[in-house]
Amino acid sequence: MVVKRPQVAVAVLVPVLVMFGIGLWGIDRGGMWRDEAVTFQVARRSLPQIWQLLHSVDAVHGLYYLLMHPVLALHPGEVALRLPSLCAAAATAGLVAALGARLARPRVGLWAGLLYAVTPMAGHFAQEGRSYALVAAGVAASTLLLARAVTAHAGGDGTGGGDEDQEDVPVGRLARHARVVGWCAYGGVVAVTVLLHEFAVLILLAHAATLALARMPRRVWRDWACAAGAVLLVLLPLALVSSGQAEQVAWLRPPGGGTVERLLRSFTGPTQLVLGPYLLLIALALRHPFTPPARRGELSVPTVALPLLLLPPAALIAVSRHWPLYDDRYVLYALAGAPLLAAAGAERLVLAARRVGLARREVDGLMRGGLMRGGLGGAPDPASDAGPGPGSDSDRGPGSGLVRGVRVPYAATLAGVLAITLAFVSQLPVLREDRDPARRPDNLAVVSAAAAQRMDPGDPVLFLPSLGRRSALAYPKGFHGTRDIALEEPAPVSGTLYGRETGPDELRRRLAGLDRVWVVAEPYALKPAWDPSDPTERVKLAVVGEEFVPRAEFVRKGSILRLYVRRAPTM
Repeated sequence: MVVKRPQVAVAVLVPVLVMFGIGLWGIDRGGMWRDEAVTFQVARRSLPQIWQLLHSVDAVHGLYYLLMHPVLALHPGEVALRLPSLCAAAATAGLVAALGARLARPRVGLWAGLLYAVTPMAGHFAQEGRSYALVAAGVAASTLLLARAVTAHAGGDGTGGGDEDQEDVPVGRLARHARVVGWCAYGGVVAVTVLLHEFAVLILLAHAATLALARMPRRVWRDWACAAGAVLLVLLPLALVSSGQAEQVAWLRPPGGGTVERLLRSFTGPTQLVLGPYLLLIALALRHPFTPPARRGELSVPTVALPLLLLPPAALIAVSRHWPLYDDRYVLYALAGAPLLAAAGAERLVLAARRVGLARREVDGLMRGGLMRGGLGGAPDPASDAGPGPGSDSDRGPGSGLVRGVRVPYAATLAGVLAITLAFVSQLPVLREDRDPARRPDNLAVVSAAAAQRMDPGDPVLFLPSLGRRSALAYPKGFHGTRDIALEEPAPVSGTLYGRETGPDELRRRLAGLDRVWVVAEPYALKPAWDPSDPTERVKLAVVGEEFVPRAEFVRKGSILRLYVRRAPTM
């Protein structure tokens, strides 16, 4: 099949624009949640301050903070915070389309890219000021580069045999140079991707499975192993540093029984109207997925998409049963495998329908020919034996069809786009709901606004625990003029996320001179079951509980603002 470059360009560009449009819709939702707030306040620090922070916490996100530093230096706002993720999600949709076009045909790429763009999970992380959309783009780019590097091998290395003509030597050198450049590009993109988030290293497992399923020759394995080894060497220092910061993921729990189902619905679409057909198309793509047998060393959609979809989530879930590390966002990049498989299944459906249509037309033609010969007793119709004419189906290009006798170019392609549009419409309520700030675990802008309405300049504030200070760090205007009683050293100077607090004795002394204090608390911190190990947090609970009584309370999602006044002396 001859693939025209304009067809590929359209197949790639349309999903990019659709993903960008969906991601741009409601991107300024009016508030950051806690993880975005960390990005916002860390990336605006100076480069030495960011480097100092990474030695104690958040090393796994270090490269992302460094990339976001110049972005937020230009314009420190919520849209600027999320814009890199939006661009990365749009690029991922285009890369998925490019993969489909390369491994199958342009319309498969178009369908796959559009399916990725309309998936609510992709839209969610397109509006998230964290690294996950960038990681997904890196994985999609590295997978495309893998396919290209393998193709360079299939083209031959130009070494040939000993009787090679002298004029072919430059061609062989160019082929070797192209192959080396291709594998270096692959290794470089994977290295940057794993530095953005180290769990992306599982993509090497998926790519190894792809090479095995495609029965790649030994020289491909050798080149891939060199690139993968270089990636692991680059990752090693980050892995050693982040292993010492394992308390950051202490909140994770072992995956439960609903983990796989939840991830499946996230990848394919949460609505039943989309889930059923989506799974059916994937099943069609995987029905005899590697037959008829491809040539040795030839990639197909199933050999690339199936390991990408299954292996990274499966490996992380398996490890997390003993050492909890799993969260859906850590395997967002595996989402790309699902639309590729669904699009390949749709292509099989189209081809099967075409074969049925051709067989039916042949039977009709034979029947008409028999009637002309036997039923009417006349001579055979010359047109029936002359084969298909210029207006017949066999003369139409791939993807064209007839509607009420009128030729419609690319009918199958347009039918697939229409089906994806219907899937998008059915998921519009989900997408609309996701743009509501209340869908996030908290909204620090609301907390800051409540503080601005109720706190007066000079009011003492106590954050319980210290990470509750994130609302003041993300939106300092709401706390302007108030006194942070427990703070000893601000976050940027101390090389910490939330600042260094004073010791327990000094905090007791500071609280002793107060008649009232505002407490900004996480909901769990006010429950009797909470037993902090930090001495300063223990003093906060003890002094506030013993010497103060609550006067007023304002509850906002994820935070509680409570005014305490000193107890009246007992007679």
